[in-house]
Amino acid sequence: MSYYIDVVLPIPLERLFTYTVTQAQAHRLRKGMRVAVSFGKTRIYTALVMDIHSNPPQAYEAKPIHQLLDEVPSVNEIQLRHWEWIASYYMCTLGEVFRTAVPGALLLESETIVLLHADFQKESIQLEEEEEMVLLALKNRGPLSVNDISHLLEKKTVLPILNKLVRLKAIMLKETLVDQYKPKMLRYVRMAKSYNDEVALEQLLDSMKRAPKQIQAILALFQLQSSEKKPVLIKSLQKESRVSPGVIRALLDKGILEEFSLRTDRVSYSGGDDVKDSVGLNQGQNAALQTMKEGHNDGKVVLLHGVTSSGKTELYVKLIEECLKNGQQVLYLLPEIALTAQLIQRLEAYFGSRISVYHSRYNQQERVEVWYNVMGEKSKAQLIIGARSSLFLPYSRLGLIIVDEEHETSFKQYDPAPRYHARDAAIVLAHMHDARVVLGSATPSIESYYNVQAGKYAYAGLIRRYGNVLMPEIELVDLKLLRRKKRLKGHFSDRLIELIHETLEVKEQVILFQNRRGFAPIVECTSCGHSPGCPNCDVSLTYHRHRNQLRCHYCGHHAELQPACLACGNPSLDTKGFGTQQVEEEALTLFPEAQIARMDYDTTRGKHSHARIIQDFENQEIDILIGTQMLTKGLDFRHVNLVGIMNADTLLNFPDFRAHEKSFQMMTQVAGRAGRTEKRGMVIIQTYNPYHRILQQVSNNDYDTMYSEQLYEREQYHYPPHNRIIRLTFKHKEYNRLNEAAEWFTKALRLKYRSWILGPEYPPVPRIRNQYLKHVLVKIPKNVSPSKMKNSIKRTEQSFHAISQYKGVRVIYDVDHL
Repeated sequence: MSYYIDVVLPIPLERLFTYTVTQAQAHRLRKGMRVAVSFGKTRIYTALVMDIHSNPPQAYEAKPIHQLLDEVPSVNEIQLRHWEWIASYYMCTLGEVFRTAVPGALLLESETIVLLHADFQKESIQLEEEEEMVLLALKNRGPLSVNDISHLLEKKTVLPILNKLVRLKAIMLKETLVDQYKPKMLRYVRMAKSYNDEVALEQLLDSMKRAPKQIQAILALFQLQSSEKKPVLIKSLQKESRVSPGVIRALLDKGILEEFSLRTDRVSYSGGDDVKDSVGLNQGQNAALQTMKEGHNDGKVVLLHGVTSSGKTELYVKLIEECLKNGQQVLYLLPEIALTAQLIQRLEAYFGSRISVYHSRYNQQERVEVWYNVMGEKSKAQLIIGARSSLFLPYSRLGLIIVDEEHETSFKQYDPAPRYHARDAAIVLAHMHDARVVLGSATPSIESYYNVQAGKYAYAGLIRRYGNVLMPEIELVDLKLLRRKKRLKGHFSDRLIELIHETLEVKEQVILFQNRRGFAPIVECTSCGHSPGCPNCDVSLTYHRHRNQLRCHYCGHHAELQPACLACGNPSLDTKGFGTQQVEEEALTLFPEAQIARMDYDTTRGKHSHARIIQDFENQEIDILIGTQMLTKGLDFRHVNLVGIMNADTLLNFPDFRAHEKSFQMMTQVAGRAGRTEKRGMVIIQTYNPYHRILQQVSNNDYDTMYSEQLYEREQYHYPPHNRIIRLTFKHKEYNRLNEAAEWFTKALRLKYRSWILGPEYPPVPRIRNQYLKHVLVKIPKNVSPSKMKNSIKRTEQSFHAISQYKGVRVIYDVDHL
């Protein structure tokens, strides 16, 4: 009897693939285990077992698998069901979900190894210099990877050289699996067993009187063993005994000491064992907690709508405590990595070593360790704090999911597929685990609040700040009027400058918000109007003054700023608009005595850079913090008395049906960083249109009016939450072919759905990385089944790709586009 397995590969292909296995392998294999399989001519991939059966494939002959990689499943049944839902709902392949969900270090792929051919006779063939270098390196160093040869020759592309040597039968190419995960091993030391009894030890010390440093090391070892009651690290012994590494090496060589290694996690809790009890709740918090529990008992998702600094985190702590007491796991989702540093400090005080963190700034090795800790239900992984990727961990006893700042667009993944929304995917995951869900925000998304109004979600509100602290006073400053009266210094109004001086005098802190990084978005020649653009994208280059560079924020292209215009040669270059770098430069001039720092993508690329800036600001080592939307997301600073929004109009005037909702949320959130203790905070919003409805609603903290107006407008124009939307993006390097393809696809959809199809239209940036883009928006009314419409669109895509000239045009789906 033959045995077969169906596997999913981490590549964007719609179907599963069948491989043959032996009887012994079939009995060992289970669903969710990893196997290495060859795919194509030579490539080896990590695949995931989906089914074990005895039915051979009809269309092709099944290959045998390369090897088994797991003893137990790395992915559990609930995970696989969740992945299948994501693939179906967000119109992507299961392989794309697999690649996104699993840490890269668990996705072993083959690497091409170059070996010297044993029968090659070099004398009969004339070789180039680079080919000679390759053969010499292989002779001296043995087999090398393609990357090794690339570094050796200092060339990115070495395949033509290798292919020629293969044809000459000088070398052979071989595919081999590379395991990227290496456990961290720490080196420990102990006394050899022969010196465990007192007599032998005394004789040893007597014989070592001429080696005082060695005796010093041995005595230090006994002292550490008695005080720490755990294995002694070689580093600790060296530090405690104050001897050189050579002394310890001599003791090891003599057999007096023994070295051994133990595996350890790369990320571990460094605090003490003492944890404090959660704080008592005030009357409003107790009422909200009771409402949340009632909602959970009814099996509903709970929306916690609490104004900024109302004490939502304390409610989360109470729910987490209850869940951990029942032996369940908790997932705490955050929209931004910047938030994790501050939140971890607060939660470690309550939960100590039971916390694990998971996000993209952790390296692959650290992420694998968290994955295995969650899979093994370890005590150190009972509470997971992370960004959207932590949704994919192998939970088995998930009892609670908290989605903090649920309105944030950072929960949506845009590229690559799957383009999922972590909030919505978390609700589905919780349903599969029969777990509870809390969505928390001071400015809930219109969709979530609509679900409350429709009775689908339960609602709990906190209308007062913790300790009855007053909401900040919000003042709108008319830039148009001030510019006319010449009362602006750079981009600072006289009112903002005055308040910053007052705040600094009383040793309080200031946050300045500008939602654009760099120095200026446009450099323009005042003589001819030429503005340098990106050669790969249809967008102007942003000026970064600290490097004197023009950079593209879409593809990363950069070039040095030339002293004269490249079009006309005149040295009359000027900048238009402003970013965080320009605000920082102006602030340094206006407030030379203040300590000023900037927090944006450029200053937070390092692993711990977020945490360092936040720590310095909390410790009042920074007086003025300038930043982008990273500053708006739930950070808690106790000494911020003033928040300045440098230009509100850049948020409002954006071509997006959600622009006003996002503007309200962002400005309200950044305003909420001010006055979080006894003293009432102040917020200055600089704008050229102070009478705009959204700005008036922000200044009055009037969420309900904003919600009602936006909901009415969306109902009129058939946008969410009344309709669902799918955005189709067509991508190709040829302008004309893209236009033809997009028109063909849109006409095919209009035959079925007529007025529900908008487009095709070019986006604001119509070319990125030398690929032209066109968008089509599909609106799904409530009386139409979304799954039926998705299937219809997929069938249209099959017909579309059957046309030879459209095969190279990519179709990208973004379901519930934000």
